[in-house]
Amino acid sequence: MSERDPQRDPLAGKIPVTLITGFLGAGKTTLIGRLLRHPDMDRVAVVINEIGEVGIDNDLVKMSSENVSLLANGCLCCSVRTDLQETLRELFGERRAGLIPDFDRVFIETTGLADPAPVIQTLSTDGMLGAQYRLDGVVTLVDAVNALQQLEASPEAERQIALADRIFITKCDLADEAGLAQLQAAVRVINAQAEPRRCAMGELHPKELIGIGLASARADAGTLHFLGELKTAPDAASGPADAYLAQRLPARHDPAVKTLSLRFDAPFTWAAFSSAMEMVIALRGKDLLRVKGIVNVDGQPVVVQGVGHVFHPPVTLDRWPSDDQGSRIVFITRHIEAPALRALFGAVGALQAEGMVTPTPTATRP
Repeated sequence: MSERDPQRDPLAGKIPVTLITGFLGAGKTTLIGRLLRHPDMDRVAVVINEIGEVGIDNDLVKMSSENVSLLANGCLCCSVRTDLQETLRELFGERRAGLIPDFDRVFIETTGLADPAPVIQTLSTDGMLGAQYRLDGVVTLVDAVNALQQLEASPEAERQIALADRIFITKCDLADEAGLAQLQAAVRVINAQAEPRRCAMGELHPKELIGIGLASARADAGTLHFLGELKTAPDAASGPADAYLAQRLPARHDPAVKTLSLRFDAPFTWAAFSSAMEMVIALRGKDLLRVKGIVNVDGQPVVVQGVGHVFHPPVTLDRWPSDDQGSRIVFITRHIEAPALRALFGAVGALQAEGMVTPTPTATRP
């Protein structure tokens, strides 16, 4: 977590990136093919694994560069030739040099067996990419017919759902209502913050895949959306305040991956919060799939986001997005329970009150 200039919006001017993921057969190729032909996809670059798979040859205007195709609607289609980092660097370099048309957004299709975490981490750890691109969100397609079996057999299918900001269930026309209800319940247990929506034949408007994440340090009514839907406010009937975002969901055969949404009313110092997070990462980093939250740091709202052991630079908002100034942190974990996290943050808070927490070298105040 690095030092940031509070007078400058650290997200301004960065190109938003949407990851489109989903297990084998979930319908990514169908969706990408439709997106590439959509009239609202001008000034969008779509990075896919193989251009030939989506059959766009008849829609090409010209070859703009060796690996970038310009479509009739102004959309760019780029294939991954080596690794994604190099592809994104080349794409930005050709844009800046005027070798390809300008674009304002990037969609990236991952392979069906891919874990999205390394792609998200790449945008945080690669200095050049982090300076030019920002993660807008992860969109996961879930196969209505085969997903339950895939979840039992493949950890990648589960992680794709766990890391998603938006989830669309495909092939709904091939499944009955009972099966769809069972699948939706299973998805909610893995990821309680991304309400699954139904999608038929890749019929999604590009607007449904954008505007997911934090776009600016200037807070507005939509700033809290990246945390997921805030269902209810805390009250005496709903239990303790730190269960603010928790939802009652049906049990699953293997509830190893789950959403833990915690609330803390007392402000943190940056040293205390970052010390607690670094302890979680050191002890259970491999089981910490994703973290998103707005943290009260000495009265200021600070947005934190991370995947695994890699965190995006924290962003201090210009104001609180609502009257609620409590810290709200969403953890997506494997084999970690909410009481353990609450106890850890509580212990660090107690040490903070005693003046026993000091900043670590990597815990620079945002």
